Amino acid sequence: MSDRPANSTPPAAQSLFDLGMPSAEGEHSPALAEGQRIARVQIETAAALELDYVIPEKLERHIGIGTRVMVPLQNQRVAAVVIELLESSSYNARLKEIASLVGTRPMFTPGLLKLAHWISDYYVVPVNRVLRTMLPQAVREKPETFLTDSHLKLAKEPPPDIFEKMHANAPMQARILEKLRSNGGEATLSELRRELPRATAIIKPLLKAGWITRSEVRVERDPFQTEEFLPSQPLTLTEEQQVAYVAVMKAIHREAGTAASVGESVEAGKIAAIAGQAERSTSEQRPPSTLLLHGVTGSGKTEVYLQAIAQVLDMGKTALVLVPEISLTPQTIERFKARFSEKSDAIAVLHSHLSDGERHDEWFKVHEGRAKIVIGARSAIFAPLENMGLIIVDEEHEPSYKQEDAPRYHARDVAVVRGRIEHCAVLLGSATPSLESFQNATLGKYELLNMTRRTDGKSMPLIRIVDMRLERRKGTEVSFTNTGILSQRLRMAIQDRLTKKEQTILFLNRRGFNTSLSCVACGETVQCQECAIPMTLHKKDNRLVCHICGARRVPPSKCPSCKEPGLKYAGFGTERVEQAVREVFPQARMARVDTDTMQRKNQLRDTLKDFRAQKLDILIGTQMIAKGLDFPNVTLVGVLNADTALNIPDFRAAERTFQLLVQVAGRSGRGEVKGEVFVQTHAPHSPAIQFSRHTDYDGYALQELEHRLAFKYPPYTHVVLVSARGKHETQAEFTLQTLYKRLEQGLPAGTIMGEPTPASLAKAHGQHRFQLLLRSEKIRVLCAHIKRVVDGLTVPADIYVSWDVDPMNVG
Repeated sequence: MSDRPANSTPPAAQSLFDLGMPSAEGEHSPALAEGQRIARVQIETAAALELDYVIPEKLERHIGIGTRVMVPLQNQRVAAVVIELLESSSYNARLKEIASLVGTRPMFTPGLLKLAHWISDYYVVPVNRVLRTMLPQAVREKPETFLTDSHLKLAKEPPPDIFEKMHANAPMQARILEKLRSNGGEATLSELRRELPRATAIIKPLLKAGWITRSEVRVERDPFQTEEFLPSQPLTLTEEQQVAYVAVMKAIHREAGTAASVGESVEAGKIAAIAGQAERSTSEQRPPSTLLLHGVTGSGKTEVYLQAIAQVLDMGKTALVLVPEISLTPQTIERFKARFSEKSDAIAVLHSHLSDGERHDEWFKVHEGRAKIVIGARSAIFAPLENMGLIIVDEEHEPSYKQEDAPRYHARDVAVVRGRIEHCAVLLGSATPSLESFQNATLGKYELLNMTRRTDGKSMPLIRIVDMRLERRKGTEVSFTNTGILSQRLRMAIQDRLTKKEQTILFLNRRGFNTSLSCVACGETVQCQECAIPMTLHKKDNRLVCHICGARRVPPSKCPSCKEPGLKYAGFGTERVEQAVREVFPQARMARVDTDTMQRKNQLRDTLKDFRAQKLDILIGTQMIAKGLDFPNVTLVGVLNADTALNIPDFRAAERTFQLLVQVAGRSGRGEVKGEVFVQTHAPHSPAIQFSRHTDYDGYALQELEHRLAFKYPPYTHVVLVSARGKHETQAEFTLQTLYKRLEQGLPAGTIMGEPTPASLAKAHGQHRFQLLLRSEKIRVLCAHIKRVVDGLTVPADIYVSWDVDPMNVG
């Protein structure tokens, strides 16, 4: 989907002639030569512009489906993607020739092109926008821009007398020859420069004399080149893991179209016992290729992933692993590099925290077919893998899989569709599946696999609910705890872990020191001028910061409204928690993990390594540490404000709270010692909190699904969020009111449309925001109606209208 101020979609066209462009001398092909072909291309900079071009004879062998090219368009050259090859066109005599290639081989596989058109159709976004999203910016703007280095090789040994004279008259040249000799006869120029900065000049006489040879080699920017990974071996699977593994392998072989049996992978006697579960489906002809692995935290889902991928590689196929947060990537990479140590070069990593050069080289490692496993965050779903055998979406319930900017795709759903296109199995894993996936499994669209026990018989942590309302009434001995940061019970538990040399995680999904600043006299809260939210104090910088637009200002000494000096700070974030914990436990070694502290490259990876190595006692953080991480010595987790998300005006608020609490609690007790979790809350009787206390996913899901059905919310319907935003509040509101009236006309049957309202975040980045919500069981029919109305609507130039299909945030 594209935010746009008006109907800006250009008309589809097949020929430059139709656009009325002046013809440059010699640019037109006078007539098609015999056997000469035509390429239909999608212009990358124009939404629906598909044009035909003649393929020049010199480029004939190099152009195929998915090739990026430069083509003439309105007196300039623009990038385009070949989407179809034709033998003829109705505009043969008027077509121009493709100007040049971009890259040496196609950058889009046929499967990715099909996927791009599906995303364009389902999310109602121009296909050119999708194609641009599929390629990392570094690849799109600088394709095949590789670093090179000079490879020096000892061509022949100088005779002893010459070598002796060289030592006397040219000692630096002799030193280089000795270095090459000691290094097996070869080295790179950059290696020599580390010892001899003037090596570039010194080697020239040696090259001229023929003592050494020089060639240029490509140097890969590997983000993990300094890391060492100790090899690991496959673990013995538990019975539940075995069941899941066999089901996954059956799906992989089924999709691969092979007759191979997985009976040799496990004991023959167990196959018969679990065959019924592996083959279960609502369809008698073809079981689903998507599997939902519902495994409690610590049940060993990752080991199932690893062993399944090992089989996929043995089949000569490739695998893709998606993780929701960049914070999970280092540990995931460590596990995969360790398991596939002999093939570690075949693992590519794709996420936004890589440098442009690293991302460029990792992408081309996949593109050239050298990488067989891709690990990454949301955008890695577009990795140009071929011959795929398995796609894994870990923590599939995570909202971060949803792209918030156009195109607003959901990586989990795109993964399922890509699996169908590529004919490969898709495995969704989570301890707290989304209700959409759970419902699909219940209906038989996905195959449901359950793992209900932790590996090695480890028990689930004991979860204790702390009612902070009672805590405040009784008070505590330490004055700062009256602010509601630490309860007395949690403080005593932390001290106990410090004594036992065990580790603690404190979780609060809010960063900063204080979360608001208000006037005692008039009650006014200091808000961001560009956004309708209170500004947060970051004490280290002594600045009030807006967590929406990033605006910063010095805290005022007087109320901006009434000018009275009485200002009061309230609320707390991770920075305040860190200070409080340091005051109470000065001897403890601790670190804070949030976007304020993890600024340096690899800082997150290094911090998590230190915590795993038990160089830290307490880890304080936001959702960056809430899921997926495995620290065996962590026996205590404290959730400091469990009900924050419950107050968000969103039908998914309770579901997210439940998921987050279960995930955070799952970080505790993953080693030999039983874990304990303290959940501090002001809403102890909330179903989300009570069900999380017993890790009762099924109980919570059934109750929540009843509510969703009653109010016709997903998964029983699809939702489309239509928004209007602009700097002028009246214009934005009027635009949405007008759109509402137009949408009412011819609204598809069964569609429920709400009234236009201000968004819960009524103003952001200086723009006023209004929205309306539509629900329907037939999403494509609804989206087609919305698109027709929006495309025919004339809106003020500075008002932006957008729509989001299956949004994760509706507040």
